[in-house]
Amino acid sequence: MTSADPVAGPVEVLVLADTHAGPGTSRRLPDAVYEHLADVDLVLHAGDVVEAEVLDELAGFAPVRAVLGNNDRTLFGVLPETRLDDIGGLRVGMVHDSGPRAGRAARLRRTFPDADLVIFGHSHLPCNEAGLDGQRLFNPGSATWKRQAPTHTVGRLTVAGGHITRLDVVDV
Repeated sequence: MTSADPVAGPVEVLVLADTHAGPGTSRRLPDAVYEHLADVDLVLHAGDVVEAEVLDELAGFAPVRAVLGNNDRTLFGVLPETRLDDIGGLRVGMVHDSGPRAGRAARLRRTFPDADLVIFGHSHLPCNEAGLDGQRLFNPGSATWKRQAPTHTVGRLTVAGGHITRLDVVDV
């Protein structure tokens, strides 16, 4: 799916994945996530939302675009497995599971040949690295369940003029 973003000028984006949160779970979004939500134009969620109420809550702050994660059983048929969006002139692909680290860059280039940035989740491990042919690969980690990561994290993305001007993993 491709859609144009109506926001002119710099676009501030909060990037989430693997929140595994909501009323039916023991996890909730940390207060720091809400602080980030106060100044964003868009929220991207790379799957494992788990409860639809989380997407509804996020949408109260900014438009949300999300993909289906392997734990999103109640969202099957609601969320796409992949998406490709134009965000401020930047082509952004999103998928939950990028597969093993070995071969990831080539696999994501094949899956999203026209994407400048590919966002993914599943591992709960933050990643911000160069892919192939100028493509950027990004995993925001998890704000709620860090697993083997040292801290809970989210991603912050700023797009201006079709280019990434900020792409950071931020501790929450």
